[in-house]
Amino acid sequence: MKHMPLPRLCGLAFRQLLRDVRASEVRVLFFALVVAVAASTAIGYFGARLNGAMQLRASEFLGADLVLQGSAPANDVQLSAGQALGLRHAQVVEFTSVVGGDAGIQLSSIKAADGAYPLRGQLRSAGAPYAEESAGGGPAPGEAWVEPRLLAALGLKIGDSIDVGMKTLSISRVLTYEPDRANNFYSLTPRLMMNLADLQATGVIQPGSRVTYRELWRGDAQALARYRQTVEPNLAASQRLLDTRDGNRQIGGALGKAERYLNMASLVAVLLAGVAVALSASRYAARRLDASALLRCLGLSRHQALGLYCLQLATLGLIAALAGAVLGWLAQLGLFRLLHGLLPSVVPTGGALPAVAGIATGLVALAGFALPPLAALGQVPPLRVLRRDLLPIPPSSWLVYGAALLALGLIMWRLSLDLLLTFALLGGGLIAALLLGGLLLLGLRSLRRALGGAPLTWRLGLGQLLRHPTAAAGQALALGLILLAMALVALLRAELLDTWQAQLPKDAPNYFALNILPADREPFAQHLRGVNASSAPLYPVTPGRLILINDQPVQQIVSKESAGERAVQRDLSLTWAADLPAGNTLSAGNWWGALPVGDEIPGVSVEAELANSLKLKLDDLLTFDIGGEQRLARVTSLRSVHWDSFQPNFYMIFQPGTLQGLPTTYLTSFYLAAGHDLDVVALSRAFPAVTILQVDALLEQLRSILAQVTLAVEYVLLFVLAAGLAVLFAGLQATLDERIRQGALLRALGASRPLLVRARRIEFGVLGAASGTLAALGCELITLVLYRYAFDLQWSPHLWLLALPLLGAILVGGAGTLGTRRALNASPLAVLRET
Repeated sequence: MKHMPLPRLCGLAFRQLLRDVRASEVRVLFFALVVAVAASTAIGYFGARLNGAMQLRASEFLGADLVLQGSAPANDVQLSAGQALGLRHAQVVEFTSVVGGDAGIQLSSIKAADGAYPLRGQLRSAGAPYAEESAGGGPAPGEAWVEPRLLAALGLKIGDSIDVGMKTLSISRVLTYEPDRANNFYSLTPRLMMNLADLQATGVIQPGSRVTYRELWRGDAQALARYRQTVEPNLAASQRLLDTRDGNRQIGGALGKAERYLNMASLVAVLLAGVAVALSASRYAARRLDASALLRCLGLSRHQALGLYCLQLATLGLIAALAGAVLGWLAQLGLFRLLHGLLPSVVPTGGALPAVAGIATGLVALAGFALPPLAALGQVPPLRVLRRDLLPIPPSSWLVYGAALLALGLIMWRLSLDLLLTFALLGGGLIAALLLGGLLLLGLRSLRRALGGAPLTWRLGLGQLLRHPTAAAGQALALGLILLAMALVALLRAELLDTWQAQLPKDAPNYFALNILPADREPFAQHLRGVNASSAPLYPVTPGRLILINDQPVQQIVSKESAGERAVQRDLSLTWAADLPAGNTLSAGNWWGALPVGDEIPGVSVEAELANSLKLKLDDLLTFDIGGEQRLARVTSLRSVHWDSFQPNFYMIFQPGTLQGLPTTYLTSFYLAAGHDLDVVALSRAFPAVTILQVDALLEQLRSILAQVTLAVEYVLLFVLAAGLAVLFAGLQATLDERIRQGALLRALGASRPLLVRARRIEFGVLGAASGTLAALGCELITLVLYRYAFDLQWSPHLWLLALPLLGAILVGGAGTLGTRRALNASPLAVLRET
């Protein structure tokens, strides 16, 4: 047997594994691995598919998956590259022009689109102003779809003719919704949509005209990536590629927080399962010392003996990993079934990568947490067959902890958890374990003197803890880790969701009003008050472009493809305000009231992220081109802007009086409850020049994302709970053999079964209460760090955590009594004979 072939060794390992399948430590080990892989796989699939679904939904706001936009038409190479890759294509041309009817003329924003537009989402239109809308279709050649306010401005109706340049079109429908209208959010003029085939006949597009050409592409991610790689290096200066990454901040913010939370919860579940794996593997190895010694006597070498058990563990791990991957895949199917009404009709499958990554996570956890105790089986001396007191040399501490840390690092890399969150979670847990574990050890040792006059049940119950105080403290820490993890996940779930929901209150503005003329400012505000609309302040707006920073051209300062470059290549909406707007907080500098007196250069407050992109600092001088005039301003403050508020937000806010004498309009946002559609119609008719933009679609999208996040957070708690139960039962199984021998000895000495049951309840009740206390204190410590540095939340004590000691006593007491019932049911005679 010294040179047993590998096939025979594998066969022997498989037969022994079948024989040991009923062993409690094997079942707990299998269950822990299944939970780890299922949690990782389910969350991996959920994240990948949810992100894909949200990308599809966000792409509706582009009208496509990828857009090539520029002030000149795309060249033949750019068009043929997409067609060669099999991408679907649509063309859109946008410009501003005067349109005319029998009653007058009106400046309008015109979109000329071909029949393939849009590639994502659908146009919506109605047969008459404010009538019931329908989805799909587009204007045919010779037709025009117009917004209701254009009809009101020109006194037209459906069926009338309208002139666009030299082309006369028939108004066939009322345009109510365009998927990509958000890309032209501040279009202040009424909208007209026509077929691209009629564009040339209008004669409007001439050399020097301000036109935006948009080439829309749709296809699979790989083809789109290849198209980007082909086209991007040769883009003209006036061209840009847009995708869903350029979408709105609200979607990115909500999904980003959801992903961080799910990754953290997944890490907690995998770590708890890893602890269960380590405990179960330790008992697995301890119960096979005799068998390993016998195999060594029969001629197996150290390496073959170790290989035999490694093969058993690898086989068990692979079966558990496959079962966990299937369970995780089924779990995410159930979750997406629950979310069916909230998601787009088409949700990406997610592919095989999440399952492969979940299996890899489970096998890495098995290798990192189970191999160190298993290594002792290769060091068992053959003489142990005759002398049971001979034990193998324990593996080096560096090997044990190094393997666990390596496994932990690989799992964190797999989850892409950011370092700050990782160090807050693990650092807080480590500090809490050291401090609270030391206090618990001192407390257990001090109990010894207090038990002198205690009843027998208390002495028996606490005797197990006092006999091995270090092991008891370690066990309390392990159980406290379970309660801490579950309490932490539940706590963050409640408070993060409350914070996210607070960002999007029920009365968040659902309408934006733009292009309010100065003469209409007060009447418009009075009209809003008359319909009980909750309105933000009316902000003056004038378009202007930043051209110089400290007398240096801004193009020489800003980096390519940055937010700053996109901001300086277009006119910004500039405003002034005496008070700091709601949702804005100063990150540097002072507001106007605290500025030094006597500075002749007016001040400007800049949004902090844009300032960072433009490399701006306090006291920098900015030169703006506003209506052909150059205005100088000094940076006096930087602001952090809460972009999720759906309030009017600005990159630049000037000191009052800075922009006097320039033509301005006003804008605001307001909330109007459902059922006030007629009030909106009356408002549009009373102020036909005002653009009223409804953003209910975007609000509904964000609310659906928050609803998805809520269900996902509640769903992932099940995996954390399952992993915690695996640790609990693995810890109980690790001490089961010793408890069976003790129970047999006590019953042989005359102890009754009810007495031992009460002693077990006292032991595990005290252990659970101590664990709950550790969990409450550790949870407060970790949340203090997480709230301040990771989630940017305000921390306050959580009084409900005081219930954790009682909860721990009930849970651990009940589970401990149930898990050690074999120690009370075993025959004392049989146990003493085996001993």
